[in-house]
Amino acid sequence: MSKVSAEFIAARIAVLTISSRRGEDDDTSGHYLRDAALEAGHQVVAKAIVKENRYAIRAQVSAWIADENVQVVLINGGTGFTEGDQAPEALLPLFDREVTGFGELFRMLSFEEIGTATLQSRAIAGIANRTLIFAMPGATKACHTAWEKIIAAQLDARNRPCNFHPHLKS
Repeated sequence: MSKVSAEFIAARIAVLTISSRRGEDDDTSGHYLRDAALEAGHQVVAKAIVKENRYAIRAQVSAWIADENVQVVLINGGTGFTEGDQAPEALLPLFDREVTGFGELFRMLSFEEIGTATLQSRAIAGIANRTLIFAMPGATKACHTAWEKIIAAQLDARNRPCNFHPHLKS
């Protein structure tokens, strides 16, 4: 069982938006994830936007996995079924362990919101070099669901009976 802390411990988070259309000015999902993390008390140490290209995605996430200052990567976009949706293909080779429950739980919660359209979500998560990586759809509502109903609690060292904090880089 993971250790539970009596105190909040801020995680160092990087936010990645995967989009060939969005820029910093209209990155509503990336801005939401950044703001939600900050409001929760975490540190956002990096933010980037990459094109829908599995090698560009892999390169950016690999750099953050190797960076001792990044403990968590929140990715929005690239998890659907269009030709540009390549987040799972980019990320799976990087994972030391896949967090299969994230995608399962995300789709269960999304079913309550969008019905069977959730079948087209390939949301995934994993751990690589003690860096926790969550990839969710690019819709801001989907990012809200993932953050509010799953990620926020699992990044809180006070969450019982367990959380991901003990598995992150120091």
